[in-house]
Amino acid sequence: MSTISTSDFKNGMTIELSEGLFQLQEFQHVKPGKGGAFVRTTLKNVRTGAVVDKTFRAGEKVESAFIEKREKQYLYRDGEGFAVMDNETFEQLTVAPESMSDAANYITEGSSLVFLMYGDEIVGTDLPASVELEVTETEPGLQGDRVSGARKPATCETGLIVQVPLFVNVGERIKIDTRSGEYQTRA
Repeated sequence: MSTISTSDFKNGMTIELSEGLFQLQEFQHVKPGKGGAFVRTTLKNVRTGAVVDKTFRAGEKVESAFIEKREKQYLYRDGEGFAVMDNETFEQLTVAPESMSDAANYITEGSSLVFLMYGDEIVGTDLPASVELEVTETEPGLQGDRVSGARKPATCETGLIVQVPLFVNVGERIKIDTRSGEYQTRA
């Protein structure tokens, strides 16, 4: 591993501290009139998702962590977790539900997703901005019920429940924003 100085900080960079593995969300160099300069940061714990504020002295050295992105294909869900296959080596492995976090709500069999790997440990997933899912259960829209902006709950094929407009019916494919979990449009 390499060490980097606080002057080399960039948003999105991953660093390793004694408390764990953190991604740099935001940083600010501060030079007060009295005393030494320092760097105020907002860090997100990659494993737990907790956000903390930490202050470093200017020029302080920290360990840089190399996060590799590997594309894998989701095959199926079994009792212990999710079976995925590496697209390069065709090696199959089972991923624990904790490692998948919110990604489990948006993936269907055969879909690809990018895992963020720290060594052999999965520390997160990169999802596309939106996904298409099929509606498996929802109430039918009533004729004449045309209130502007009215919504109803719909269950998708992955089990995700989304608020959709009244005109969406069972069997239709809808586009969902993976960042907010909200309905975007019919597919």
